Amino acid sequence: MSNSAEAQRSGTGKSGIEVAVVTGLSGAGRSTAAKCLEDLGWFVVDNLPPELIATMVELGAQARGVITRVAVVMDVRSRAFTDDLASVIKDLDARGYKPRVLFLEATDEVLVRRFEQVRRSHPLQGDGRLVDGIKAERHLLGPLREHADLVLDTTGLSVHQLRAKIEDAFGTETSARTRVTVLSFGYKYGLPMDADLVMDVRFLPNPFWIPELREQTGLDSDVRNYVLGQEGAEEFLDRYHDLLRLIGTGYRREGKRYLTLAVGCTGGKHRSVAISEELAGRLANEDGMAVKVVHRDLGRE
Repeated sequence: MSNSAEAQRSGTGKSGIEVAVVTGLSGAGRSTAAKCLEDLGWFVVDNLPPELIATMVELGAQARGVITRVAVVMDVRSRAFTDDLASVIKDLDARGYKPRVLFLEATDEVLVRRFEQVRRSHPLQGDGRLVDGIKAERHLLGPLREHADLVLDTTGLSVHQLRAKIEDAFGTETSARTRVTVLSFGYKYGLPMDADLVMDVRFLPNPFWIPELREQTGLDSDVRNYVLGQEGAEEFLDRYHDLLRLIGTGYRREGKRYLTLAVGCTGGKHRSVAISEELAGRLANEDGMAVKVVHRDLGRE
């Protein structure tokens, strides 16, 4: 593999420098993301005018290894923000820097609460209401969100949880492997907001109705054997595994690095846990995939 191809796959541009652009809705956690990136060793610049970004990256690339990772935090305070930033991202990509774009968002209700807590007005509010500014910003940033490498919904995240996600995405790991999170959940607690794909395994018999299995979980061998032994379970896993192999190949081809696969059953305790563990084990054997399992609702009543 050529050096340029390896650089493209790893997210590292020419001269060995990595570039990230952090943007998103006001109040969604950009400041937290910036502080976390600084802690991870990134050179972070906040709200640099879009027309100066490429120049700053070029200067970083000429620093002979002193600066190896540059993150630019951008928001709508910049003039012509959307058009200029989109052009800058394309320009950086054309120059071989392969920038990663992180987009942070949250629900309107949470954003309103966060602004009210700090008693600040929204940058696009003007003479209108706070919700008007949020609506205008969400519309303005829509095109950038669609082309982001990673979208993080911070609605239900604490500062520590958001930092953990940033560390996972932008830490020392520079491999271009698709990072797959297999997330089990219970439908009665709601769909995961950050799921890219959702698998519904409620078609399988529920171990909850088996007295000796009720208090166990999908991590226990008895429950696992019961779930995987049901008619259709093996075929379902085989076909979904093939589908994810195809999707993973396409993600790598398109430079996408993150995939959250949500697997749901009624309570998130038995079927979804067992299927998630089995599917993650299969995906872990795939080249180009880094897999982790999260059981969101395990232990909830």
